[in-house]
Amino acid sequence: MPKVAITDSEINRCFEAMAELRPHLIKDDFVSTVREMEKSDYNLLYIEEDSTVVAVAGYRIALNLFMGKHLYVDDLVTAGDKRSKGYGEKLISWLRDLAKEEGCSYLHLDSGTHRGRAHKFYFEQGFTIASYHFSEKL
Repeated sequence: MPKVAITDSEINRCFEAMAELRPHLIKDDFVSTVREMEKSDYNLLYIEEDSTVVAVAGYRIALNLFMGKHLYVDDLVTAGDKRSKGYGEKLISWLRDLAKEEGCSYLHLDSGTHRGRAHKFYFEQGFTIASYHFSEKL
């Protein structure tokens, strides 16, 4: 069952899985970075198996003019050796249920163009490509 990381210890235990998706992260900065992001309503959701975090999702509920109230998934990853065992599906299901409970109109996320396996998974979960996301590194 997915759990929201509350304590520093819970957040810290999520680092290894999250670093597979975000390899630029620095372990010593992870907890303080998540704590800073919590000020913008970021939450860290995780699944454990045998006391090891095997899947992680970062999300926030927000309001904007385009989608109204929505749940945005910032990060979603299952540890490489634990993929295709249903953990990602459990995270999405939990997030979808939360979005509905909170009265959100949308559940959405961005996925890097190079992540073909992830895209296949998102399509299987009922997501569609709704727009292009443009960015400029400054």
